[in-house]
Amino acid sequence: MTIVPSTGSLPLLEELEWRGLLFQQTEGCAAALAAGPLRGYCGFDPTAQSLHVGNLVSIMGLVRLARAGHGAVALVGGATALIGDPSGKSEERPIRAVEEIRHNASLIEAQIRRVIGNALGADAAARVLFRNNLDWLGPMPLLEFLRDTGKHFTVNWMMQKDSVRSRMEGGISFTEFSYMLLQAHDFLHLFRADGVTLQLGGSDQYGNITAGTELVRRAERGEAHGLTFPLLTDAAGKKFGKTESGAVWLDAGLTSPYRFYQFWVNAEDADVGRLLRTFTLLDRATIAALEATHAAEPHLREAQKRLAWEVTALIHGADAAAVAKRVSETVFDKKADAHALDDAVFSTLAAEMPSVRLGGSSEGTVDVVALLEQAFALSKTAARKLIQQGAVSVNGAKLAAEAHAVPLADAVRGRWYLVRKGAREIAVGEVSAR
Repeated sequence: MTIVPSTGSLPLLEELEWRGLLFQQTEGCAAALAAGPLRGYCGFDPTAQSLHVGNLVSIMGLVRLARAGHGAVALVGGATALIGDPSGKSEERPIRAVEEIRHNASLIEAQIRRVIGNALGADAAARVLFRNNLDWLGPMPLLEFLRDTGKHFTVNWMMQKDSVRSRMEGGISFTEFSYMLLQAHDFLHLFRADGVTLQLGGSDQYGNITAGTELVRRAERGEAHGLTFPLLTDAAGKKFGKTESGAVWLDAGLTSPYRFYQFWVNAEDADVGRLLRTFTLLDRATIAALEATHAAEPHLREAQKRLAWEVTALIHGADAAAVAKRVSETVFDKKADAHALDDAVFSTLAAEMPSVRLGGSSEGTVDVVALLEQAFALSKTAARKLIQQGAVSVNGAKLAAEAHAVPLADAVRGRWYLVRKGAREIAVGEVSAR
């Protein structure tokens, strides 16, 4: 087993502990990690077409494992997603089509590869392997599975696990009851094929993880371990990663890089230090300095801004993070210079804010009243009143009380107008190609 040497970061358990990410570990796990490089895996469920920010804890777990000098395996559950994990669920999951799961699995693997590549750089391919359990569970005959895996577990032992016990009153199908054995078989297969001796996961996975360590012990007389991360909540105790509009996805098509960036910028003061430790690769000294700065001047939100930059760059890349940062600054800075914004920033603003396609008049001007009407759903009277009140600016210049039009020549690069209504409401006007 070839594993890339440590990057010089802290030993894994020490790293996880100070970051607040160590919840449970099996007996002997610390000794196994200290004995030398090993290989660990974490599974990802492709029941949706994208992972969300809650899954990022597990992805970062693999990154931290690799940075501590160990090997890592990202396992996409192309087979187990067809069954459904009962862990943390109060009722049966809907059965999904094979084609849907296969499509989702390919998208999610690409997401994980991108994040790990951004985190580990050129060494990513050497540090992390990718597997899909459909490759071995798909062709496995039922009788072989029952004989070689099922015989090692009693129903009584399985019923003691939280994922099963919590469902007994309402009922659990044999399909979901068997999920634990399928995940245990994954651990055994990876132990045999890739030398995997450690599984990482959320705290709700501990029962499934220990089923795997037990199967490795019984079937191969091997030693295997597990460790889990706490399920993440915000300072109010609510599940982290949800907004009024739903989950915060890692797919840019579902949650744009700008919206993703804003999610982190809007982190509560009470949460920001913990989020820096959980979701970034910043070291202890840097995070401590950010927390000190935040404590002294919380209104500047420097810790949130650094958090937003780091996580957005990790997920979407530095270029996308730079655009999201610039868009965010433009929205909240009423003195922002529109002429300093590049086309990528204007295009993002046009996608995220009200935007209007503009045509010029024969006098070479653009009707601002009409622009305000369309962008903000105002009447002509209301639009004119705002202008008269000095509440409208175009490309950073406040309009005079009777100025209902602006020259086409004032458009940024002959194309863009940044219109601000009051302090925080923004619209983009884009001149139609002539």
